[in-house]
Amino acid sequence: MKYILAIDQGTTGSRAVIYDNAGRCVVSAYEEFRQYFPAPGWVEHDPLEIWQSVRNSVNKVVRQVPRSSILAVGITNQRETAVVWDRETGKPVHRAIVWQCRRTAERCRALKNRPGESAFFRERTGLPIDAYFSATKIEWILKNVKGAAQKARCGRLCFGTTDSWVLWKLTGGRSHATDYTNASRTMLFNIVSRSWDRGILKKFGIPVDMLPEVRQSSGIFGYTDESTTALPAGIPVAGIAGDQQAALFGQACFSPGTIKNTYGTGAFMLLNTGARRIRSKYGLITTLACGRDGGPVYALEGSIFIAGAAVQWLRDGLKIIRTAADSEPAARSVPDTGGVYFVPALVGMGAPYWDPGCRGTITGITRGTTAAHIIRAGLEAICYQARDVLEAMRRDSGLAVSRLKVDGGAAKNDFLLQFQADIIGLRVVRPVVIESTSLGAAYLAGLATGFWKDTAAITRCWRRDKDFRPRMARARARSLYDGWRSAVARTLSSTRKAAW
Repeated sequence: MKYILAIDQGTTGSRAVIYDNAGRCVVSAYEEFRQYFPAPGWVEHDPLEIWQSVRNSVNKVVRQVPRSSILAVGITNQRETAVVWDRETGKPVHRAIVWQCRRTAERCRALKNRPGESAFFRERTGLPIDAYFSATKIEWILKNVKGAAQKARCGRLCFGTTDSWVLWKLTGGRSHATDYTNASRTMLFNIVSRSWDRGILKKFGIPVDMLPEVRQSSGIFGYTDESTTALPAGIPVAGIAGDQQAALFGQACFSPGTIKNTYGTGAFMLLNTGARRIRSKYGLITTLACGRDGGPVYALEGSIFIAGAAVQWLRDGLKIIRTAADSEPAARSVPDTGGVYFVPALVGMGAPYWDPGCRGTITGITRGTTAAHIIRAGLEAICYQARDVLEAMRRDSGLAVSRLKVDGGAAKNDFLLQFQADIIGLRVVRPVVIESTSLGAAYLAGLATGFWKDTAAITRCWRRDKDFRPRMARARARSLYDGWRSAVARTLSSTRKAAW
């Protein structure tokens, strides 16, 4: 037997998964690492602790199969998180600045206030100016770590998102590279020329020599060094993609018009638009994803900041459920929410509103409102937010969407997925493997090494678990959604609203 090893380097931990030729998980291991919060709104990781979590999880799974059975390695990762390390010593110069970190928000506001800057960045990178992305994180490190700017000018420093850091460590420092999907999330990469944008680099004082080589997502990035993990030397690292683009690939969404939604702490909907770059008018991000051969194609992305985190808040904040799984029977215990809407803007709202200043609201409470009504409203809110993004995608792209593929931990919830189908009026399809992120990384690596002949072979591996078809009358769905839009209008901090 031969296998593909997928490394899923996430925000709270790292997972290693070994997949067989049918796309089935053979064995997996997971290890968490610490989160650091040195100031309000600041979030950091220790890159060495990230690497240790990767190393330990890889060693656990590799020791359960013959070492010679691992054909290739694929990597997927938390996007936007910035790691800067010394090229000669291999040591990080500062903790990694995480995608959630808001320390550079003021810098981003100042940039946005300059005439023409927002349009400049949107046209070149497809992204809004935001502390979410890597550019201002790198700039902050160069300005605030003693000696870092000088070392960078001398070619001593490397930058990478966590895929590049893991690749560097796996290959014993021989490979400093990334893929198009991760590069497109830095706010430094020109998605038209598909190269690092020197005009943007100059704005931030970032030498191009710091940046990794950008390659297509399926292909050889380097080879394992035996001194780093239990893997033997010479295993090709043959696939890399950011987590959401990897999930899109793992769901076999290879053609324009195919779409997936991942329900995790947040929710991320991606629509493959192929060779067509769409400039969003409705609050979405234009980004790069993986096409049939693992090469770059365009996609529209809608980032919902709070999805499963709303259920976590009901559990840990309000303490009205004991476990996240308890939310489903609680929601089913009442016929509806009794007019209650929960807008979970616990950290502001993402797509399509992009309102960081608003805060969560619960509307429609009466003396008859119970905990079950609020719990049900929390689950329904996840689905309403997904419809917000889907409506924006339909208007931006004009593409006909026939079904929504779903994955992520919250996709286990049948009530959630049935209500999702009802509120969007489309079939919602859950696969057998809902951890599509690591599976996508495995597919990319296996495609590059002949483990899977082509994407037709990968499509045959994709297996449906359950279909959820709309049951609700469309007039009822429209009425409920109108109520949601009204609740959102009360929540927004200013005159912001969706553009439709």
